[in-house]
Amino acid sequence: MPFEADLTHALRRTTDSLEPDLTALVSGAVERGRARRRRRGARAVLIGAGTCAVLTAAALALPGELAALHSPHFTGSDIEPAALALPRSEIKDTEMIQAVEKMFPGARFSEATGQSNNPSDPSAGYVANGEVTLDDGHGAARVGVSAVRLKLPLKDGDGLSCEQTPARAKGDTCAVSELPSSAALPGGARVMTQVNAAEQPARADTAHRWTVTVTLKSTGAQVQLVQWNSTGGGDGAHTPKPTRPAPPLTEQQAVTALTGAIWAPVLGAVA
Repeated sequence: MPFEADLTHALRRTTDSLEPDLTALVSGAVERGRARRRRRGARAVLIGAGTCAVLTAAALALPGELAALHSPHFTGSDIEPAALALPRSEIKDTEMIQAVEKMFPGARFSEATGQSNNPSDPSAGYVANGEVTLDDGHGAARVGVSAVRLKLPLKDGDGLSCEQTPARAKGDTCAVSELPSSAALPGGARVMTQVNAAEQPARADTAHRWTVTVTLKSTGAQVQLVQWNSTGGGDGAHTPKPTRPAPPLTEQQAVTALTGAIWAPVLGAVA
């Protein structure tokens, strides 16, 4: 599934920096994350997912295999991976899928896939994700969200700093901002937003990926939303053509959703 291979972009938050005693145990999401990261470095393109900010990704075609996300292909990178920590509680794939669907009331959904995490078994994966194809009346789109927990203190790893992303091609963007501490976000949060074309140079019929990664600074909990204006991830000839001009959610809407009631239970379970 080319799309899932992308969303794990979120999952390039790989395990290069895991502690030695955990490294041998991590597979699944880790491999998908590395694949995503490799692809992103090679193609300068990311979908789903940033899982979540760091999820299956270097490209989350979407979060899941959104990870194979956070994109898939490249055998080396000088990008510093974010160090992952085991989530506090298990999050089911069905929970992730249902939360994604709640973000788009009134839309029709199909092709839902997801991945559970398992705190008691690192080999089962550190990343939870869910992705769907939706139609909200403005054209079909593939979207997904991934969730992980980063080790504290936070460093400038994947999903935390634009300086750590590969060189961007013309038209691609990346920005980092801060959200103040509040009852919903104790300690505040870091938000990283990216827009990447699926191929370079981008053409009129090139699909794009919009990624929003939110990281809670006090706990390291991180969620990453990846939206495509097409029905799948991948890159270049492997990416479906655009089905709409823009993603289902604007950047502000995405941040509001990821920091609101829908994802609060997931952020709490991860951290």
